[in-house]
Amino acid sequence: MSIRTSTMTAAAMALALSAGSAQAEATIVNQGVTEAEVLAAQQAWCGALVGISTTYAEGGKDAAKKLAGEVIDAAYGYQMGVVLFKPTLTVAPQTFRTTREGALAYFVGGDDAFPLDTGFALKGWTKCEIANSAIFIAGDSASTMGNVNITNKDGSVTTVDKTWTFVKDDEGKLRIVVHHSSLPYTPG
Repeated sequence: MSIRTSTMTAAAMALALSAGSAQAEATIVNQGVTEAEVLAAQQAWCGALVGISTTYAEGGKDAAKKLAGEVIDAAYGYQMGVVLFKPTLTVAPQTFRTTREGALAYFVGGDDAFPLDTGFALKGWTKCEIANSAIFIAGDSASTMGNVNITNKDGSVTTVDKTWTFVKDDEGKLRIVVHHSSLPYTPG
């Protein structure tokens, strides 16, 4: 399910209206996000999680850390500024990971500044599937909410509640700028 409110940002519309008909058209990089782009970005994230786990099993921690850094640089918007990342298994006072270093520590551990991180991506994940509840698209951003089901090497499935917000950067590439993940509530 998706809701599209506009394919052009308000700034782009204002620019287009002020340009006048006698001037050349403005080049607008951040056209609207499509549902297909969002689904592809989610699948790429899942593939990367499994890839980091596989790389760790086959090539060790250094190889997994290198790949995780590449994944973070390709998928997240840390080069654009702060990313609002709340991983599944973090505890206070380091619950939120607004920096690239914090995200890398969460995925692969081994950072003295984040001593409780053991490497979420190193847990032997073999499969990852997205089950969106909804996708909301507005111009050059999109938000999703639903579940991610990840399977480990023993066949056990962990389900996490996941909310992502994606924006397009200046090159038109979708970037994760909000990533909230938590375990589903089970009444006790």
